[in-house]
Formats: sequence, structure tokens, C-alpha cells
Amino acid sequence: MRKRLAAPAPDEIAEAGGWADELDFSGAALIEAAVLVPIITAMPPGILLTKRSETLSRHAGQVSFPGGRIDPTDTSPEHAALREATEEIGLDSAAVELLGRLGTHITGTGFRVTPVLGLLAERPSLLNAPAEVAETFELPLSTLLDPKAPERRSAEYRGRLRHYWVWPHPTYHIWGATAAILVQLARRLRG
Repeated sequence: MRKRLAAPAPDEIAEAGGWADELDFSGAALIEAAVLVPIITAMPPGILLTKRSETLSRHAGQVSFPGGRIDPTDTSPEHAALREATEEIGLDSAAVELLGRLGTHITGTGFRVTPVLGLLAERPSLLNAPAEVAETFELPLSTLLDPKAPERRSAEYRGRLRHYWVWPHPTYHIWGATAAILVQLARRLRG
């Protein structure tokens, strides 16, 4: 798994698809962001995800990875992803083994997201920042590795047909940028 995850990130924008896959951002100033994609290797292995607080002004109640805007004080996307994970869920950055990146994902809301891959040998003790994160949970690695698991769906948004991914989970609706990044991760791991 380490070898596949440590592969260099593609230089181009990821092809995994999302709300942005038909939007034209040429000439637009995108907001740089980074997310940590925490892969827990303890049994049973899984991908750590968050459900955002319902009180947030953007993406309230949605499933996401810990992360956010890259601040001017951040030295890299990795630094930003770890900083945000510590702020949002109390993740100890010393417990994360950074392995590399997935391809950049552009969201329909104008963010250029760099997904940073990190391994966690054990399930961490977490402390959610209630203003940002309502819950943390896991997507089982077995679900991620099942090629039949992700579904491609379509919906009309602002008068245009948009295509996006959805991952099955008994409790949470995993879709959009988070689902597209998970598709990239699944493809990388299945190699």
C-alpha cells in the first residue's frame, strides 16, 4: 500500500469528476486549499472522514476530509492539511505518516484542492472543534477497494446537468469533491 500511495501525484487536474467537471474556470482566481486523506491501517482499516457542522456558511453538514484554505503562513499543502486536521479534529500531526499527494481537484465553488495522503497506524483520539466538525467517522477500506461501490450520478444545478460521484455508507451521504477524491484514492490503491 505504501508503494502505491507514495507514487507521484499527476501534474494535471484529476479526472475523477465532480461538480466542476463541466465548469469553466479559465481566467478565474481559484482559492488554494489542501485536505488530509487519513488512511487508518489498524484493523479494520478505513478512511477517516468528517461531517461538517450545520452552522457553517459553506458546505454545512457535508462530508469532507479535514482541511481548508492554504494560509500564507503554510509552507506547503502538507503543512496546511496537517494544521487544519489539528484545528478541526485535534489530530496529532506526529501520528501521521505523510506519503504523497493525489491529483489536484477543482470544486464547483472555486477551490483548487490538493489531497495529501497520510497513514495512521492506530485509531487516533480526536477532539472535534464543534464550530467546524459535527462528527468523525470512517469509510471502510473494503468499500473503497470495491470497484462497484462508487456510483456516478447526475443532477441539474443552476440550469446545467452536473455529474458527480457518490460512495455508499449506511449513515452518511458521501458525494462531490470528497467522493471524487475517494475515487482517485481507490484507483491508486487498485493500481
